[in-house]
Amino acid sequence: MQTILVTGSSGFVGQNLCLALSRSPEVQLLTFDLADEPRALAERARAADAIVHLAGINRPEPGEDFRTGNVVLTEQLVALLETAGLATPILLSSSTQAVLDNPYGQSKRAAEEWVFAYGHRTGAAVYVYRLPNLFGKGCRPNYNSVVATFCHNIARDLPIQVDDPKALLRMTYIDDLLDEFLRALAGRPTRDGDFCAVPTVHETTVGDLAKRIQGFKASRTDLSIPDQGDPFTRKLYATYLSNLPTDAFNYPLQMHKDERGSFTEFLRTPERGQVSVNISRPGISKGNHWHHTKNEKFLVVSGIGVIRFRKPGTTEIFTYPVSGTQLQVVDIPPGYTHQITNLGDQDLVTIMWVNEPYNPARPDTWVEEV
Repeated sequence: MQTILVTGSSGFVGQNLCLALSRSPEVQLLTFDLADEPRALAERARAADAIVHLAGINRPEPGEDFRTGNVVLTEQLVALLETAGLATPILLSSSTQAVLDNPYGQSKRAAEEWVFAYGHRTGAAVYVYRLPNLFGKGCRPNYNSVVATFCHNIARDLPIQVDDPKALLRMTYIDDLLDEFLRALAGRPTRDGDFCAVPTVHETTVGDLAKRIQGFKASRTDLSIPDQGDPFTRKLYATYLSNLPTDAFNYPLQMHKDERGSFTEFLRTPERGQVSVNISRPGISKGNHWHHTKNEKFLVVSGIGVIRFRKPGTTEIFTYPVSGTQLQVVDIPPGYTHQITNLGDQDLVTIMWVNEPYNPARPDTWVEEV
């Protein structure tokens, strides 16, 4: 059992890290926030086998300064450990702005120096991370994260501000950060000289970031799916979804209805095709067409029916019974005219995948009764 103290546990990184640590039966988790009684820090730090020091500020409250929030607590932490004769490993969350000569950068650099000096004096393992911009679920919008702000505002039809579309952003996703922190706590940090680093950093521009997130919002209308094969897009889309208003997780689809039932497109992708939901009323047959190249997959999820095939120019019919009680996929190969018929007394519900979104200029659909 390893006892780990996380300072700044109510912050963006702290909350996510505590959730990750709490899943391990081998970890006893202790937390400390600036709102806690100061004496609690000494008690919990002395009981810890390792400390993840996340507590700090990047926007001081009135009457405070960066030194109060970023340096003093670090001084107190290392002093109480040394006074107790402890050499407890410390992981410090710093910032890439520590190289800048401004009040915030100076305060982060001073905190780093305290931790490095503690490591030199005691022999304790210290892991200092100069983190770039972070993003992911739980990040606070309209504070210090452009990703969270853009996601939050765009999801709510609020304006965003782009001063320099070409400005470069370097960002790390919260899950990649947690993976690295967990490696460090196991004694396997990713070293970069005296410092440690998260191996995965994504680069983009402010303009590209805004365009991507605006595309995520538009995907509810055009039914597209952002490229999940691109790691940055996948992480950014997850972040956007986590910023949706709690009363707007759902969105409507256009149902094409007639006396036969309905047909509703669900998803469209240029490289993976289109998914739709088809509802056929009792006794209704749909289809009776064939394709040169277009191909489909049918999955009946409710009702009882039959899918029939015939190759044009021949008379033999191939029959596949389908039912929502026994799920199976039926491939619809090119070159076979096909139909699906509802044989039951309830609606037949079919999920249909086609390898390409419908293109009215080239429908590749040729009418012929089975």
